[in-house]
Amino acid sequence: MKKYSSTNFGTLADVAKMEHGKAFLHDVLSLTSAEISVSVMPAGATSPFNHVHKQNEEIYIFLSGQGTFTVDDETIEIKPGTAVRVATGAKRAMANTGKTEMQYICVQAKENSLTQFGFGDAEIC
Repeated sequence: MKKYSSTNFGTLADVAKMEHGKAFLHDVLSLTSAEISVSVMPAGATSPFNHVHKQNEEIYIFLSGQGTFTVDDETIEIKPGTAVRVATGAKRAMANTGKTEMQYICVQAKENSLTQFGFGDAEIC
Protein backbone atom coordinates (compact mmCIF):
# COMPACT_ATOMS: atom_id res chain seq x y z
CA MET A 1 0.00 0.00 0.00
CA LYS A 2 1.35 3.42 -0.97
CA LYS A 3 1.92 5.88 1.82
CA TYR A 4 1.10 8.94 -0.28
CA SER A 5 -1.42 10.26 -2.77
CA SER A 6 -1.03 12.91 -5.43
CA THR A 7 -3.09 14.76 -7.99
CA ASN A 8 -2.69 17.52 -10.52
CA PHE A 9 -5.57 19.99 -10.56
CA GLY A 10 -3.93 21.98 -13.36
CA THR A 11 -3.08 25.65 -13.42
CA LEU A 12 -4.98 28.37 -11.61
CA ALA A 13 -6.47 29.23 -15.02
CA ASP A 14 -7.85 25.66 -15.07
CA VAL A 15 -9.20 26.08 -11.53
CA ALA A 16 -10.97 29.29 -12.58
CA LYS A 17 -13.00 27.22 -15.09
CA MET A 18 -14.10 24.62 -12.49
CA GLU A 19 -17.44 24.77 -10.71
CA HIS A 20 -17.39 27.76 -8.33
CA GLY A 21 -13.72 28.34 -9.31
CA LYS A 22 -12.57 25.73 -6.78
CA ALA A 23 -10.48 22.57 -6.79
CA PHE A 24 -11.28 20.50 -3.69
CA LEU A 25 -8.53 18.09 -2.64
CA HIS A 26 -10.23 16.00 0.09
CA ASP A 27 -11.56 13.24 -2.15
CA VAL A 28 -8.83 13.15 -4.80
CA LEU A 29 -6.06 12.89 -2.18
CA SER A 30 -8.05 10.80 0.34
CA LEU A 31 -7.37 13.37 3.05
CA THR A 32 -8.21 12.25 6.60
CA SER A 33 -7.45 15.36 8.65
CA ALA A 34 -8.47 18.36 6.55
CA GLU A 35 -10.24 19.70 3.49
CA ILE A 36 -8.12 21.92 1.27
CA SER A 37 -9.38 23.92 -1.68
CA VAL A 38 -7.55 26.01 -4.24
CA SER A 39 -9.80 28.83 -5.44
CA VAL A 40 -10.01 31.59 -8.02
CA MET A 41 -12.59 34.36 -7.56
CA PRO A 42 -13.24 36.63 -10.57
CA ALA A 43 -12.85 40.41 -10.31
CA GLY A 44 -15.95 41.98 -8.78
CA ALA A 45 -17.32 38.67 -7.44
CA THR A 46 -18.59 38.07 -3.92
CA SER A 47 -19.23 34.94 -1.89
CA PRO A 48 -22.61 33.54 -2.93
CA PHE A 49 -23.59 33.23 0.75
CA ASN A 50 -22.39 33.75 4.33
CA HIS A 51 -21.60 30.53 6.14
CA VAL A 52 -20.63 29.18 9.55
CA HIS A 53 -18.82 25.96 10.44
CA LYS A 54 -19.80 23.89 13.48
CA GLN A 55 -16.60 21.83 13.99
CA ASN A 56 -13.97 23.09 11.58
CA GLU A 57 -11.91 26.25 11.61
CA GLU A 58 -10.89 27.65 8.23
CA ILE A 59 -7.61 29.23 7.24
CA TYR A 60 -7.59 31.35 4.08
CA ILE A 61 -4.25 32.17 2.44
CA PHE A 62 -4.47 34.84 -0.26
CA LEU A 63 -2.00 34.54 -3.14
CA SER A 64 -3.17 37.30 -5.50
CA GLY A 65 -5.81 39.99 -5.91
CA GLN A 66 -7.43 42.23 -3.35
CA GLY A 67 -10.69 42.39 -1.55
CA THR A 68 -12.49 42.30 1.73
CA PHE A 69 -13.14 39.46 4.14
CA THR A 70 -15.95 39.85 6.64
CA VAL A 71 -16.07 37.84 9.87
CA ASP A 72 -19.26 38.47 11.84
CA ASP A 73 -19.44 42.30 11.73
CA GLU A 74 -15.74 43.05 11.17
CA THR A 75 -14.24 43.58 7.71
CA ILE A 76 -10.58 42.91 6.93
CA GLU A 77 -8.78 44.22 3.83
CA ILE A 78 -7.05 41.36 2.01
CA LYS A 79 -4.16 41.34 -0.45
CA PRO A 80 -1.44 38.87 -1.46
CA GLY A 81 0.18 37.46 1.67
CA THR A 82 -2.86 37.95 3.90
CA ALA A 83 -3.85 34.90 5.97
CA VAL A 84 -7.11 34.75 7.93
CA ARG A 85 -8.18 32.12 10.45
CA VAL A 86 -11.90 31.89 11.19
CA ALA A 87 -13.08 30.01 14.26
CA THR A 88 -16.17 27.84 14.46
CA GLY A 89 -19.42 29.69 14.94
CA ALA A 90 -18.21 32.83 13.13
CA LYS A 91 -20.09 34.01 10.04
CA ARG A 92 -17.81 34.66 7.06
CA ALA A 93 -17.95 36.01 3.51
CA MET A 94 -15.57 37.69 1.07
CA ALA A 95 -15.58 40.02 -1.92
CA ASN A 96 -13.05 40.60 -4.68
CA THR A 97 -12.89 44.39 -4.92
CA GLY A 98 -9.98 44.42 -7.35
CA LYS A 99 -9.73 44.49 -11.13
CA THR A 100 -8.08 41.06 -11.37
CA GLU A 101 -9.01 37.62 -10.11
CA MET A 102 -8.29 36.73 -6.49
CA GLN A 103 -6.45 33.45 -5.88
CA TYR A 104 -6.42 31.75 -2.50
CA ILE A 105 -6.09 28.47 -0.66
CA CYS A 106 -8.51 27.45 2.08
CA VAL A 107 -7.66 24.82 4.69
CA GLN A 108 -10.48 23.43 6.81
CA ALA A 109 -9.63 21.31 9.86
CA LYS A 110 -11.28 20.35 13.13
CA GLU A 111 -10.82 23.17 15.61
CA ASN A 112 -8.51 22.38 18.58
CA SER A 113 -7.43 19.03 17.09
CA LEU A 114 -3.78 19.85 16.41
CA THR A 115 -1.58 18.36 19.12
CA GLN A 116 1.80 18.31 17.37
CA PHE A 117 3.29 20.32 14.53
CA GLY A 118 6.64 21.03 12.91
CA PHE A 119 9.46 19.04 14.48
CA GLY A 120 7.18 18.04 17.36
CA ASP A 121 5.77 15.50 14.92
CA ALA A 122 8.87 14.88 12.81
CA GLU A 123 11.92 12.68 12.96
CA ILE A 124 15.06 13.16 10.90
CA CYS A 125 15.75 9.99 8.91
